Amino acid sequence: MRRTKKIVTVAALLALAACAPSTGGQAGALNAEAEPLPSASVDAAFDLNALVEAAKKEGSLLVYDSSGDIEEVAKAFTAKYGIAMEGVKSDTPQTAEKMTREHAADNVTIDAAMYEDGGVLMGQLIPQGIVRTWVPADLQDQILPEDRNPLRALSKATVFAYNTKLSPGGCPVGNIWDLTESDWSGKVVMQDPLGKPTVLSFLTQLDSHGNQALEQAYQAKYGEPLKTEEKSAAYEWIKRLAANEPVLTGSDEDTSGAVGAPAATDRKIGFMSISKFRNNEDKGYTQATCEGMAPFAGFSYPKYVAIAAKSKHPNAAKLYVHFIMTEEGVKHEIGEGGISGNSTVKPLVAPAGLSDWKGQLFHTDPRSLVADLQNRQIMSDFWRLNHR
Repeated sequence: MRRTKKIVTVAALLALAACAPSTGGQAGALNAEAEPLPSASVDAAFDLNALVEAAKKEGSLLVYDSSGDIEEVAKAFTAKYGIAMEGVKSDTPQTAEKMTREHAADNVTIDAAMYEDGGVLMGQLIPQGIVRTWVPADLQDQILPEDRNPLRALSKATVFAYNTKLSPGGCPVGNIWDLTESDWSGKVVMQDPLGKPTVLSFLTQLDSHGNQALEQAYQAKYGEPLKTEEKSAAYEWIKRLAANEPVLTGSDEDTSGAVGAPAATDRKIGFMSISKFRNNEDKGYTQATCEGMAPFAGFSYPKYVAIAAKSKHPNAAKLYVHFIMTEEGVKHEIGEGGISGNSTVKPLVAPAGLSDWKGQLFHTDPRSLVADLQNRQIMSDFWRLNHR
């Protein structure tokens, strides 16, 4: 089953590249070099009331998101504006492929989307004109300049988590290198990186700016410097983790269930989105972040919002962007933790064990996301080679 899933994922990515309209040169080529993105659009004479009226005339709105939270956002949007919004949960690669095909066919149904895969967004979808960035003029000063193009709606996190019932004294691992030891063979549960762009990006970013932290954590655990024949500490850790038989799942929900469900009897460490901490309240799970884990307890990543360039409901799409950039809208996306792209929106809740967002996490560097996309195949092959 795992092998089949990998083949399907790679096929989907190849299909996405093949069907994308070309920006010149090789068809489907990535905007890999540092060509600047098209400027974000900002309406010079912005009037929110006028936008609301124009959106109501369009009548409806369809937004895709990798999180099921979009359904709650849709309910709140419809209740506020009286515009029928449908929110659809869809994995990021499938959303990108569908929007690419719709654009090429001039048959666009998706009006806007939330993107976790910043590499595809910045390296392909925006440069090829499939989606565009629009910044609400009345909120522009509340958004940091570096977060405006593309527009960061929020940041989320994926963390190492444990079952608090089975380990009442705290997380049973305190160092990221612990996960490569035989004691944890077959006991780390995570989504297959080949099907999860944010995890794959995390692995490539570790090599970009995480090697020093990994080397220090190794020294702290083993009392000696890391010696490796791999290109870096990141590649050595990834190699050891992959070879230690982690259990690969198709969703964070499956990971959460394996780690924190009431029926769980075997201690496991899960690598999962903090959105799954809702299961503590909804399903009686007992899971928390591995607080104090060296050199970090997980990673944060940006989640962007973009409008389909050929949207049939452009004003409704703009109104959605405005809504998600306010606390009223984004609170449904960061209910279990996260940071809004609007600097005036304060964090609403700290997930269990994640009290210091800045200090406990490895942070994705948005400037490296296109490079991540370039290196994705290399990292995928390296993971596939070393995973048993």
